Amino acid sequence: MLAFELRNGGPRLDLAAGLEAGTRAGMGPSGAGKSSLLRALAGLLRPARGRITLGPETWLDTEAGTDVAPERRGIGFVFQSYALFPHMSALDNVAFGVRSAGGRHARRRRAVELLERLGIAARASSRPAELSGGERQRVALARALAREPRLLLLDEPLSALDPRTRAAAAGELAEVLAEAAAPAVIVTHSFEEAAILGDEIAVLDEGRLVQRGTAAELAARPASGLVGDLAGATVFEGSVCGRRAGLTVVEVAGGGRLASTDPGEGPVSVSVFPWEITLAREAPRGESAMNHLSGEIVSVTEFGNRARVMLATPQPLVAEITAASVERLGLRGGGRATATWKATATRLSPRPS
Repeated sequence: MLAFELRNGGPRLDLAAGLEAGTRAGMGPSGAGKSSLLRALAGLLRPARGRITLGPETWLDTEAGTDVAPERRGIGFVFQSYALFPHMSALDNVAFGVRSAGGRHARRRRAVELLERLGIAARASSRPAELSGGERQRVALARALAREPRLLLLDEPLSALDPRTRAAAAGELAEVLAEAAAPAVIVTHSFEEAAILGDEIAVLDEGRLVQRGTAAELAARPASGLVGDLAGATVFEGSVCGRRAGLTVVEVAGGGRLASTDPGEGPVSVSVFPWEITLAREAPRGESAMNHLSGEIVSVTEFGNRARVMLATPQPLVAEITAASVERLGLRGGGRATATWKATATRLSPRPS
């Protein structure tokens, strides 16, 4: 088990967590402390106060004066840029990381095994500049695994890939991490990637842990507007102004009222996911448990048989509907539409005053 408690006065970091075997994904906006967390675990950043343990071994204890050097922690680190040696072939890059007392030939045999495992043995003689982004990612991962690490750290491992390659690479990476003997900590900006790669997701903001849970738990009950936003929801800011028929009523900043089955009081963030919203030309009548917001259509973006429609309501709102619905309703930029969704789909979370 990996356990850490970190406090820092430089790059802001105020975290405590325990991680069992498996993959944990840390996500959050830029400056949230994701990379600082990885660097502290690797021994590349020494927090002002803290303690890090892996099983019975203590890597860091600032009070006791313990600080194990990075090379002695048994870390496998996949950097955002992959950090491959440009003058070495893929095989030599991986062999460089192999921990073996059997000499050069033993290291190269192990490197070949790892490249074969990751499906890139055919590119063993190629240098990084000759490889695609996905191929460089696999070489970097093979090199990290070559150390037989006790802990794997991955810093935005998919960010250098183009969108079309990224989805497939995420699935392949998830399989490799599931088979790895070592626990893994991965940080990313993407909720979708965190959901694919992580058995659990920790959302960070300004160096603090905001919420922790599975992707389904975070989406179903975001603890803050930030979590809802990262999970892909439209987030409104508002204040609770009363109750009606058992529902919490929120006055939305900029105008309009929304109802939720969630309890709440004072300033709140209101989250609703795009796929929970339907669009119509006019608001349906006689549905008291429904929320309605009207606005001008800012954009319509179709992908396959789906479409995302952005409305300029008091605060920007995005609905995801079928392409057939866009055609049937004649939705176009500059037109108007009404967004409708249930009170049960309206999630409230506290917001600082």
